[in-house]
Amino acid sequence: MTTKTTPFDAAIYLGDPEAEAAFLRDALETGDAGYVAHTLGVIVRARGMSQVARDAGLSREALYKALSPTGNPTLSTLLGVTKALNIRLEASTIPGG
Repeated sequence: MTTKTTPFDAAIYLGDPEAEAAFLRDALETGDAGYVAHTLGVIVRARGMSQVARDAGLSREALYKALSPTGNPTLSTLLGVTKALNIRLEASTIPGG
């Protein structure tokens, strides 16, 4: 008898803006561009890819590609998506830096 599994999808656990912001904050702290793009992709899927793409002024396909784990969104894409999500990116100094 084999065990049947399904892929984990973090998008189904997101739904409130504070959880999404915490998820993105964690990704940004890693400094891993692929993880940041993937995290934004998860948040966008939780909100609705088509609607966020429209709000960001992008095609749905371009948004999927840019926010895939291997994607490399441009700064304008990043800013458009965060604006569409009502998420503000902030800068601060690194302690000890």
